Amino acid sequence: MGAAEALPEDLVFVDLETTGARAEIDRITEVGIVRVSAGELIEEWSSLVNPECLIPPYIEAFTGISNDMVAAAPRFAEIAATVRQKLHGAVFVAHNARFDYSFLRSEFLKADIGFSARVLCTVKLSRRLFPEHVKHNLDAVMERNGLSCSARHRALGDAKVLHDLWFKLRREVAEPRLLAAVQAALGEHKLPAHLPPGLADDLPEGYGVYRFFGENDALLYVGRCRSLRTGVCSHFADGSVRSKDRRLADQVRRIDWVQTPGELGAMLKESEWIKTRKPLYNRRGKINARPHTLRAGTSRAPPGRSNVVAAVAVDEVEFSDLNQCYGMFHSDKDARKALGDIANAKQLCLKVLGLEDGAGSCLAYQVEKCKGACIGKEPLMLHNMRLVLALSSLKLKAWPFPGRIALREREVRGGLPEALMRTDLHVVDHWAYLGTARTEEELAAFDAQSSRIEFDADVYRILVRYFANNPKLDWLDLRRSERPVA
Repeated sequence: MGAAEALPEDLVFVDLETTGARAEIDRITEVGIVRVSAGELIEEWSSLVNPECLIPPYIEAFTGISNDMVAAAPRFAEIAATVRQKLHGAVFVAHNARFDYSFLRSEFLKADIGFSARVLCTVKLSRRLFPEHVKHNLDAVMERNGLSCSARHRALGDAKVLHDLWFKLRREVAEPRLLAAVQAALGEHKLPAHLPPGLADDLPEGYGVYRFFGENDALLYVGRCRSLRTGVCSHFADGSVRSKDRRLADQVRRIDWVQTPGELGAMLKESEWIKTRKPLYNRRGKINARPHTLRAGTSRAPPGRSNVVAAVAVDEVEFSDLNQCYGMFHSDKDARKALGDIANAKQLCLKVLGLEDGAGSCLAYQVEKCKGACIGKEPLMLHNMRLVLALSSLKLKAWPFPGRIALREREVRGGLPEALMRTDLHVVDHWAYLGTARTEEELAAFDAQSSRIEFDADVYRILVRYFANNPKLDWLDLRRSERPVA
């Protein structure tokens, strides 16, 4: 087995405690490192860190690290060089590794110190080796493998658990199988040289939406994915067979992103960015489309014509009329075609529906595919009742809430403690997305938005699917004066 095909021998098992879950704003309160080389323990080291901000009470309760404990501890900048030296040259191993790695890179950046390493996530490793199990958080992994920890949720204690897990896997898992899982979990993502160095390391693993910018900061593309790091880097993978992806990758000069707790936030933000910013490489038809629906109850039909349904632009429909609307279509042409297809399937009259001109019977009646509403053989009332019945499966859903609400979306990610999981509040009102809040202050700002809201076809599709897949919704009624966020 060659060196390139061998298990890594120089590893650092790392765990951090922090003031929160977001590396860009939260800080480290404790670092724990266990280093091994060639199977031998080299060092165990830990240090409390003064985060230079208050530790939230729920984090204090979770980790046991109080503000008093870190008051006299060194700031990260004071131990940065020591930490970097202890990590240097080794594979960085952590549970939910991108969390710990992104925090360290952020702190090193504040200290004006560069840092990069190959990263091995034990959550990913556990999933690849034991896909039959659902849970891969550290408690579940410890229980399955008979591991114990005398200082759980403290940095060095958890780092020691990862050390014990690694050597248990080496003893009990066949080396070819373990090697394959390690290589897959390590799987380096590379970005082209014209993008900032270290950008791939900064990309998080969780759900989110991202933007590619080109020369003069022109917006090229908006996308979303389950893993921002994997999704973004996939556009630049070697051997791409899609010429569109190749052209896009060559033009990208800047990338930004927003991480979300789950898919809902990513879909809502993607839809908003595409509509408002009109990126060059997203589908032009989707960007420029004016969605239509079939609305019942129009009073402008001429004698002998159906007064039941007509194709109308969605943005012309009042919220109060949604219970009279059927189907969501990309254009007037698509709506009318759908109506024609339904008519043909149900022996409805195209002439009565206004889809065919001319005097006398319609063409369908002449081939016995219409019941004769066009010549009075079928009463118009009966024809219209059959039409409404045929359309019933397409009926748009009424807004199921009393008014404006905030949908709470909680992060679900194996390996990350619940206390550190992100929660967002998506503010929606009658199928219109108004934005996302994380705090009571941000949520209160939406109360000031009194401008007229419009039906949004994309948001409607997103929310209807989300409601169907999540029957137990967690939501806040924004009509109330008191709205707990947590």
